[in-house]
Amino acid sequence: MLLKDKVAIVTGGSQGIGRRIAIVFAAEGAKVVVAARNLARLQETVDAITEKGGRALAVQTDLCDEKQIEHMVALTIKTFGVVDVLVNNSGVAGPTVSVADTDLGQWNETLAINLTGSMLCAKHVLKHMIPRKCGAIVNIGSERGRTGDGKSGSPMRASYACSKAGMIALTECLSTEVGTHNIRVNCVTAAAVRGERIVNVFKHQSEATGVSFEELMSKMVEDYSLRRAVEPDEVARAAAFLASDAASGITGQTLPVSCGIHVIF
Repeated sequence: MLLKDKVAIVTGGSQGIGRRIAIVFAAEGAKVVVAARNLARLQETVDAITEKGGRALAVQTDLCDEKQIEHMVALTIKTFGVVDVLVNNSGVAGPTVSVADTDLGQWNETLAINLTGSMLCAKHVLKHMIPRKCGAIVNIGSERGRTGDGKSGSPMRASYACSKAGMIALTECLSTEVGTHNIRVNCVTAAAVRGERIVNVFKHQSEATGVSFEELMSKMVEDYSLRRAVEPDEVARAAAFLASDAASGITGQTLPVSCGIHVIF
């Protein structure tokens, strides 16, 4: 087991990639704390883990509220004694709109959840990791946060793309700050991941651009070497590897899980 006896916090663990990360981590031996705003869905994740003999705890948490983040970390320590791993997965898709028409409230909300919330989770987890001189943080980014080859960029998705570019920068900054404390920080950047979110994103993009949903989806996978979207478990397994001692010499790195994307979708 890659994560035997580790204690991991997974934000955004109520659905999608976050739920799969939590389930895979538990299967690899970790005790898992899942955090998100929807308590009912968090409990579904916990039930999926405990039904297979794992240990998990749901903590309703709004990442826009630092006090709730502090409480979530404190409850993890109270319940399991330590925090070995933090997976910053929480995120929203943000609006599909041009910069010229962007609403400041939507912009701020996207960055608050996707980037600032991750920074705050790291801030409060590191208060416990640094004295112990061990720990791992895995940030879940996106290929939209990388520059690619400059052929397409991320039109109509500026708030999301900028938040995910910030996750890469946060990874690099944090890794240099905490390396002397034997704490590793890495990032996984996923391309389009099969599931409800990517369907919603392309529906909104279709409405905004007038290009059909089917055409957008078809064009997307043309730029992937494997000609398919990423599976949630593929992101989860990459995160489990980076969180584990098998990746003990890896820090400050960004690992694309992209099915071989050639340009930014």
